[in-house]
Amino acid sequence: MSDQLPACPECASEFTYASGALLTCPMCAHEWSPDDAPAPGPDAAEPVTKDAVGNVLVDGDSVTVVRGLKVKGSGGGVLKIGTKVRSIRIIPDRGDGHDLEAKVAPFGEILLKSSVVKKAD
Repeated sequence: MSDQLPACPECASEFTYASGALLTCPMCAHEWSPDDAPAPGPDAAEPVTKDAVGNVLVDGDSVTVVRGLKVKGSGGGVLKIGTKVRSIRIIPDRGDGHDLEAKVAPFGEILLKSSVVKKAD
C-alpha cells in the first residue's frame, strides 16, 4: 500500500492530508472520501504548473514578477518587481526550474520560473 495520498480532485494540489475518514485539501478546502478518489492510470493528467502563491497557470495567462530578477545575456538587465508579463507559455521543465517562456519588451524571449511570478488579475 502506498503512503502517498492522492492529489486534490478540485485544484490538483499535492498537499492533501487525512482528516478522520475524509481527505482534505489545504489549498482549496475541498474534502472528499478516499473511496471516491480516481485511481491513477495511463490517462493521468499532465503536471500542473503553479505560481508563487499556488494559483494554477495555463498557456496565455498574464503574470506579474514578484521579485527582482537579473536577466542573463542581456548586458546586466534587471526585470523589476511588478513587471507584467503577458501571454506566457508553459514548457516542460528542463531540469533548471525554468518552466515558463514569454516575451518581455526590452529583453525579447526569456525563460522564467513559476516560483517567481504571480498570476495577474
